[in-house]
Amino acid sequence: MDGNTDISNIEKCNNKMYAFRQILVAIGPIIITGALGMTEAYSAILLPQLEHENSTIKIDTELSSWLASMSSFPMSGGCLVGAYLMQKIGRRAIHIWACIPLVLGWFLIAAAPNANIILVGRFLTGVSDGLLGPPTGVYIAETSHPNLRGVLIMSTVVALTFGIFLVHLLGTFFTWRMTAWISGVIPIPFAIFMCFVPESPSFLAKIKKFDEAKAAFYWCRGSSEESQKELDELFARQQELENVPKQSIAEIVKSLSKPEFWKPTVIISILFITAQMSGNQAMGSYSIQIIQECGLASDEYLTMIGIDTFRLLATIVSCILVSKLPRRSLVMLGGYGVCSVLFLLSCHLYLAPLFASDSSIIVLTLLSAYVFLIAVGLVPLTWTMMGEIFPLAYRSLGTAVTSSVCYVVLYLVVLTFPYLLTLFGNISGVFMFYCAFTFVGTIILTIYLPETKDKPLYIIEDYYKS
Repeated sequence: MDGNTDISNIEKCNNKMYAFRQILVAIGPIIITGALGMTEAYSAILLPQLEHENSTIKIDTELSSWLASMSSFPMSGGCLVGAYLMQKIGRRAIHIWACIPLVLGWFLIAAAPNANIILVGRFLTGVSDGLLGPPTGVYIAETSHPNLRGVLIMSTVVALTFGIFLVHLLGTFFTWRMTAWISGVIPIPFAIFMCFVPESPSFLAKIKKFDEAKAAFYWCRGSSEESQKELDELFARQQELENVPKQSIAEIVKSLSKPEFWKPTVIISILFITAQMSGNQAMGSYSIQIIQECGLASDEYLTMIGIDTFRLLATIVSCILVSKLPRRSLVMLGGYGVCSVLFLLSCHLYLAPLFASDSSIIVLTLLSAYVFLIAVGLVPLTWTMMGEIFPLAYRSLGTAVTSSVCYVVLYLVVLTFPYLLTLFGNISGVFMFYCAFTFVGTIILTIYLPETKDKPLYIIEDYYKS
């Protein structure tokens, strides 16, 4: 009895140690993702300060639209480059190198003498965001246990949301230049930290460094019977890929018609489109303007920080729920919940002028519920499932294509928001427009989205083969 108890205690200690190591591996990508969140939300504090009468850099509506969307512009192309580089130099290495344009971009913004240099800096920070779109979820998925994988990938979304909150908070108390200096310094120590954690075992196996792959896998996961089985399966599938004859371009294109590539690509793309067309990034990039359009102009910055707090709490809640609930349930909760709140918010803002009473509390409650539901179900699950759903043979290309789709839609949402506001004449019309897109996307996902919770990657791979 005592011997069995001792063995059980040792196993528990080992499990905790390896879980801690998996968390260490994920820390770098998680914090760097937070820095990328600062990039995406920076325009919310940049534009109001540039539009102020005392600003030394003057902007108009068209230029403000470009300043808001410029960081999104290179993200799609950056995803394709990122997918290629993560196959050539590794998942870990690309995180380290991608911090160079990120830091350089922030420092250019901070020192910019005119709007053109700000645009260049925004472009460079967007390049980094695009480069890290494909490898972050893949790197964490390939170095973590299935039971921990969802929480760790979801933690990147918490970091992204915290980055939004942090840059808005900094912009509330500091100038846009000081905010940029601080944002540029944050990624540096974590990029250095990543030099001391293992590379992905899947990548090491791909480049035939099997001993290093085994060492990295055992360092992260231990050498239990379960781990050994998963490692053997990884090596076997990598060997199968090595034994496949070299294909011509025509054969490669033909192979993309296989269901294990196009089915998850289409589903994750729809998930990304639905998440972005809910207006998520418009809310992050134009927070102050949206708050003013909703009639909450008494203290826009305080309201923005309050809404950001709700978003941050939602992503933390989502991290807890992702380990408890099926992925599909969370997506449905987020999708249908966002539709309902957007519909109510749009109707209320449209009808509010007919009534004399103050409805600020109702609007603030609905706005908070809106960002909360997006952050609980839609946005976090896109990145989580992208890191899980693609087979090894198509993981690089699949994540590149779907990340590119995400960033193209994100760019269009940010770029077109001012024009949609002009087209509909008020914010209620824009909200109803986002509601319609979200509703259609959620219905499609309800029918076709698979469940991936707690499943080993090799099991998920086989789902779409039939």
